[in-house]
Amino acid sequence: MIGRQVIVTARSFTMAELKTFMDQYWNKEEYNIPVIGKPTRMSADEYILLPATERYLVIIYPKAAGGFLNKENKIVLSVADSPAGAKEAFFTYMPVNTPITSLWQTSKVMNAEKERKGPAEEVLQLYTAHMKDILGRAGYLKQ
Repeated sequence: MIGRQVIVTARSFTMAELKTFMDQYWNKEEYNIPVIGKPTRMSADEYILLPATERYLVIIYPKAAGGFLNKENKIVLSVADSPAGAKEAFFTYMPVNTPITSLWQTSKVMNAEKERKGPAEEVLQLYTAHMKDILGRAGYLKQ
């Protein structure tokens, strides 16, 4: 389970440029329609969002080269909570006093983790492969 994929590109993208690129080349019938937004209400930034599972989304964002740790232009794809997943996580991680509620919380956490490491990760890999394909065909992958 990785949960995060990085594609090194030959040029930098802004969020608007990446969205425009995806609007032109992304296979919307097979890989869903990308939209710009916040994955949850508490998110600080906006990302390009694609559905993965009920609890999880795949977020996509560009990262321009610059600074000490970031020497290359990148596009990052990552698994993040969906609004439903964030709401469930909030209630799952609240402290409880009863054994029954504690068991319920533990089972919810285990199920969410299986979903993140299984189906959500598989969708992330599919989106990453498609993104590499369209970037490569457009000549934007770094050689």
